[in-house]
Amino acid sequence: MKLHTLRPAKGATKKEKRIGRGEASGHGGTSTKGNKGAQSRAGYKSKRGHEGGQMPIQRRIPKIGFKNRDRVEYKVFNLGQVETLVEKYALASFSMENLYINGLINRTDKVKILGNGAITGKVDFKVNAISEKAKSVIEAAGGTVEIIK
Repeated sequence: MKLHTLRPAKGATKKEKRIGRGEASGHGGTSTKGNKGAQSRAGYKSKRGHEGGQMPIQRRIPKIGFKNRDRVEYKVFNLGQVETLVEKYALASFSMENLYINGLINRTDKVKILGNGAITGKVDFKVNAISEKAKSVIEAAGGTVEIIK
């Protein structure tokens, strides 16, 4: 290796493209911007989404759907699921605190009980919503239902 053979690593240096510095630079005259028009001028800025007179995509694609701001999302448990969860986690009452402690719901979730399945033992419920069928099955089994807002 000799001093005259030293070179920077491949890709380490990059020749700067000096635009508008005269004809000798190879990028003089129109400075690589073509001829005339707004895009060749200083300070040109295009509007976001502008497609040059073509119908923009947000107008070509049809509008569909509707998102209801007031919709309430529930974590749903059927009575059959409740039966297995009460046995698995040895729950005395099926409440929001017990479900959160056992990692079945998040802190901000709302819980609704539906009437699919059966329940054998006496279980007390403290939930946000419950179906009429589920309520009658629970009360027939000797349990109580409390609605939390």
